[in-house]
Amino acid sequence: MRLIKGLLVVITSLFLMITLFSLLIPSNVRISRAVVINNTNANAIFQQIVPFENWKNWHPIFTADSATFNRVTKDGSFHILHRQQDIVLDLKDSDSSSIHFLLKLKGANDVQNELVIHSLPAQEAVQLEWRTITHLNWYPWEKFYGIFLDQLTGASYEEALNGLKIFIEGRQGK
Repeated sequence: MRLIKGLLVVITSLFLMITLFSLLIPSNVRISRAVVINNTNANAIFQQIVPFENWKNWHPIFTADSATFNRVTKDGSFHILHRQQDIVLDLKDSDSSSIHFLLKLKGANDVQNELVIHSLPAQEAVQLEWRTITHLNWYPWEKFYGIFLDQLTGASYEEALNGLKIFIEGRQGK
């Protein structure tokens, strides 16, 4: 009995220490990736990122044959069914230089996304920056997951931006 009581005290103390330490970790994780697309203008980029239907031309996840696109007209959100997972892109705001949308996955935290277009007229190029903010709950396992979120998701943002670069530059060359 004494052994069990000591073990419970140790486990409870360890859990409390981990929880208190996790409270020091920020609740928001910001990720940013950028790419420079040559020989194009901001309007050509905007035409590819604002209608979500065009993402099937360049985004690696949506170019897969298993991706099915469905627009929901009631609230303006855009549903994509990919490998039996429902991905919802909810457009919040857009203007000629940026687009703001919310990415929703079932069982995951919502991710605020912003695609920002910066014209580089001296280089005849455009820089496209993809910024995300993921809000984490206070749970210790989520906070520790947030530490590795950049390594887990950053590469997919880079891959998508490079896919757009290849698509736009390839189209400009034709």
